[in-house]
Amino acid sequence: MAEQRNFLLGKGERLTEPVSPAKRAVVKVAPYTPEEARGRLAPMVRDAVSSMARLPEEARPQGQVVGKLVLNPEYLSKSYYPDHFLKAYGLRAVGSKPTVVTPEKRSNNREPVERPSTELFIAGPLEEFSRLSRDLATARVSDSVRDDLVTLERFEEVDPQSKIKGHIDSKERIPLEVVLHASEFRGDQFIVEAFNKYVNTMGLEVDLEHRLYAGGLCFLRMRAPKGALRNIAKFSFLRAVREMPRLRHLEPKLGVRESAAGVSLPTDAVRASNIRVAVFDGGLPAQSVLDPWVRRFDPPGIGPAVAKYVAHGHAVTSAALFGHLVPGQQAPSPFAIVDHVRIWDDQSGSDPMHLFDVLERIKDTLETSPRYDFINISIGPELPIEDDDVHSWTAVLDEYLAEGTCLATVAVGNDGDADAAAQLNRVQVPADSVNALGVGACDSQAGPWRRASYSSIGPGRSPGLVKPDLVAFGGTDSNPYLALVPGKGTTPQVHQGTSFAAPELMRIAVGIKSTFGTALGPLAIRALLIHTAEAGQEPQTEIGRGRVRIDLDEVAICPDGTYRVVYQGELTASKYLRAEIPLPDGDLRGNIKIEATCCFATEIDSAHPSGYTRSGLEIAFRPDSSNFADGATHPRSEAFFSRSEAFRSAVFRSDAHKWETALRGTVTKRARGLNRPVFDIHYLARDEGRPEHASIRIRYALVITVEAPRHQDLYDRIVRKYRHILEPMIPLRIPIRT
Repeated sequence: MAEQRNFLLGKGERLTEPVSPAKRAVVKVAPYTPEEARGRLAPMVRDAVSSMARLPEEARPQGQVVGKLVLNPEYLSKSYYPDHFLKAYGLRAVGSKPTVVTPEKRSNNREPVERPSTELFIAGPLEEFSRLSRDLATARVSDSVRDDLVTLERFEEVDPQSKIKGHIDSKERIPLEVVLHASEFRGDQFIVEAFNKYVNTMGLEVDLEHRLYAGGLCFLRMRAPKGALRNIAKFSFLRAVREMPRLRHLEPKLGVRESAAGVSLPTDAVRASNIRVAVFDGGLPAQSVLDPWVRRFDPPGIGPAVAKYVAHGHAVTSAALFGHLVPGQQAPSPFAIVDHVRIWDDQSGSDPMHLFDVLERIKDTLETSPRYDFINISIGPELPIEDDDVHSWTAVLDEYLAEGTCLATVAVGNDGDADAAAQLNRVQVPADSVNALGVGACDSQAGPWRRASYSSIGPGRSPGLVKPDLVAFGGTDSNPYLALVPGKGTTPQVHQGTSFAAPELMRIAVGIKSTFGTALGPLAIRALLIHTAEAGQEPQTEIGRGRVRIDLDEVAICPDGTYRVVYQGELTASKYLRAEIPLPDGDLRGNIKIEATCCFATEIDSAHPSGYTRSGLEIAFRPDSSNFADGATHPRSEAFFSRSEAFRSAVFRSDAHKWETALRGTVTKRARGLNRPVFDIHYLARDEGRPEHASIRIRYALVITVEAPRHQDLYDRIVRKYRHILEPMIPLRIPIRT
């Protein structure tokens, strides 16, 4: 008799239903009276306006300037956004960033302590800021503005020096990346034109031909001497200026050597011809042993290829097709054809200014090609992420992925051994993307494992705190990654680096897709990879959720005494969705372990790092549907998704975890404590830190595993009870082992 295989269960969304929100009575006690707030802010605004008035006239496009408003830490909730204050004086928020502040006072006479807050960049005509200053000084503000004043802690000018990012070497003319508070819409073009005229007065030029836009910011490139940076930074709408980063190290140094034996390649076609996969890298040679499974694309206008980048691109594509190769054995059949898009040419590594060209090639390919199901990016800038700014590479990638119809794997970089005190060992852009999987490297594919020492570490930015998301085998000196390179036929060459861990993981994701077809979307695959990852012994900042499973059985098969169910669907802003956690009929005994992972895709706001994700989820775990507090609308809830270790390592906003795009939680309860348990999912939306109720729907995926060790027949009992609701996800092809 054939062995029974308990495949994971689909159609969990059939166990969901909308529910009404619970009524919340919130009584807010302000730390300041309106009059105290006005008295505090009046001299701050006066001094800031005086400083802004001293800026060169050319640095104030159409007479407009940008100031900095720090919110009181007790008023970070979206419902306290100071709309009346801004509208009364014709001001607008053009950006924000996270900060920490010790307020002068706290409500209820509590001792002031340092707390996380938000800096808003406020733009408008200088004359309106001056009117605000006069009204505060003479107590002529309206009642609605007075109410908003208590939410404000400080008002300041923006110090030009604070806009200059990172250490900049003294050079004759430095390649620079300039970031402006300006969207792609016509109404903001005066800002870009004014900046061009402003730098022209210094004898400098900015490249307007290759500008990039993302999330309310404009990214430009130019060259300038170091001595000009202070004056450049005086331009009021300038958000940041930094030296243009260079190409990151392709892989850690490793003695170049071949494997002792070759591999044989498969002779059959790919397993799924309808899956679209792209690798963005250094190119492929004119002829290759990979030809049966790849298509080459050279973007328009790209220059000649470079041998070492081609070798890198070939090895990365080998990893995406076959994974880590074993000498003397046959490589597994690829799951899908891979489009290799060459983004590197002879200028890309020699001149940092051409990194913009590389990003444009990625962006243009994604925008003009039929939509990809999977993409991999293993090369990019040598630039650790920053907490208060979002880089153009990250913003462009996140915007493409916001619909949740494509899964991207991005190498986190190979600077894990760099200066930790200076945070140079943090994950590199664009691996901080909230809509992508940032992939680190571990030192072994099977058995005991640790993070590869070169693999860059987290934490990521909040939102997106857990980076890397996952780790996969990337090779080490003693246990290298084996991949095919040009000119060596089927004899693998040794490698190491997150460049290979990322396509290794993508290959597994493509394998899941080829196994289950359209039954699983990209978000569900992402959730499954995170949900089933093998936990490690190192901190989450180093290995994320753990090592990805390379055996698809461990993802798709439920062991005895467990079941795993996948929910997929859409959520509407401000609405509540109740997801039932299936339990069998009859009494359960002993401890019951519930594990859940929820992933969603979101639009982003790159001008607002503290509010970068425009969508968030508030998920309440209600283990007992009969347990109500007095007068409550819904059963009592218990903590579940807010327990991530990453949020225990530093000071964050109290609601920070709600805006993470991947949530993972586990709880163990006695069976008698479970009575029709549910998750209530509330979709939160925001726009530039404000509530946004008109947002589009977002896609989500939820994976739940329930384990009852004393009930080895749990899976069968669930299948019987929910036989007309849940469906075992039978693979398109069996066996599914890789």
